[in-house]
Amino acid sequence: MKAQVYVSLKRTVLDPQGKTIQSALKKMGYQSVQDIRQGKYFEIALADGLDKAAAEKEVERIAREVLTNPVIEEFSFELKS
Repeated sequence: MKAQVYVSLKRTVLDPQGKTIQSALKKMGYQSVQDIRQGKYFEIALADGLDKAAAEKEVERIAREVLTNPVIEEFSFELKS
């Protein structure tokens, strides 16, 4: 089983990298882009035999305690077979 974890800045936190990317896209002619928020992506391979409930608990703990700064970031994740 694999977990896909997405980490992004909270909406209330300024995202200067996202704004820079948005500005560059506008200059390149992509006028329909209204906003971009950048983030991080992690793919975690989990041990065979781990049930879904245990996998969810483990991934949530890893994301909360290791992959994010809870003051400024939030996360979501998906489990894939």
